[in-house]
Amino acid sequence: MSGRRSRAPHPGPGNARAARMRRSGRRSLVVLLLVALLGTVGGVASAAPPGPGTGNAGTVIGAAVPAGAVEGARARWGDRRLDEVSFLATHNAFANYEDSRWTSVAQSESVRHQLDNGVRGLSLDTHWYERSTWLCVISFGSDCYPSDVYLCHGECKTFAGVTYALPRQSFHGTVQTVVDFLNAHPQEVVSLFLEDYVSADRLGRSLEKVRGLSPLLFKPDEWNVRQQGWPKMTDLVASGKRLLIFSSEGDREHLGVMYDRSWTVSNFWSLGDLGNDVSCVTRWPDVPLNRQEPGFRRLFTMSHQRNVPTLINAVLDNGSKLRDRIAQQCRPAAGGRDPNFVSVDFHKVSDTSGHTPASIVAELNDRP
Repeated sequence: MSGRRSRAPHPGPGNARAARMRRSGRRSLVVLLLVALLGTVGGVASAAPPGPGTGNAGTVIGAAVPAGAVEGARARWGDRRLDEVSFLATHNAFANYEDSRWTSVAQSESVRHQLDNGVRGLSLDTHWYERSTWLCVISFGSDCYPSDVYLCHGECKTFAGVTYALPRQSFHGTVQTVVDFLNAHPQEVVSLFLEDYVSADRLGRSLEKVRGLSPLLFKPDEWNVRQQGWPKMTDLVASGKRLLIFSSEGDREHLGVMYDRSWTVSNFWSLGDLGNDVSCVTRWPDVPLNRQEPGFRRLFTMSHQRNVPTLINAVLDNGSKLRDRIAQQCRPAAGGRDPNFVSVDFHKVSDTSGHTPASIVAELNDRP
């Protein structure tokens, strides 16, 4: 190839006209791209879900809300607030036959199946497990889990199948199951109740592992709940903030985890060994069930289970006894209000009365 640069031909009338058309086409393309970009930005802004309703602070944007979710929630809940509805909850939701090999269980279904079957409140016990080479060796490699927060009923190293079970159930894995369920069901609201035996730092590191948690996590201070009360169910759905987490420990509000004694009232958890203690007395002496606070009403969590969960006890307890206890004991003790969460063992079984925990909760939601 010659190093001499060839001279460009002198543009004639036809060539000049073609050059002008090319420049004009480029300008038109740029303009069209800008218009499309602006239109996309505007479309995203207009599609953003609405924030809290009148009286709540600011606009809290959560996960993208599919079309029709808010309308469906409005048809289902009307204008009722969170503290005006009732949910079915499960005691020791993690101790079940399906998620792990427990020998003593409180539920028969996995956490995901509980959610699929209408449970909207899950109680979980969080414990720290430090990796054990000894357990790994004596289990022939079946118990070689890393140090992490796990769901155990007592120590995570004591009695396999009783205080912990294999495969070990990580806390973040179970929360991921809940997040995945909520993403698949945009009208639903779920609450977790932690019996918490880990530090705030360890709990926070575990929560950081959950994909998609932040857009769903409800934080009451962002909604001025103390001053304005709980939001409407439709506002929760519209914002995407549909996961509430409560803890028995009070130093983790910065994680979006609410201290239960600050946000709820709760009855003493046990019916006794014989199931005959149906009185509804407070779990915390300084927090009566009928506690009144200006502009704010705590959520009422009602426990209804015995000291030791068994299927036969649940059959005896989960029907008319539960229904009568709410009407005759817990509602009067709470100042005439219904429980927001009804927590039971083996939620799918009941006596021969025709009343089940799910149908009783439905009755509560049908009350004016």
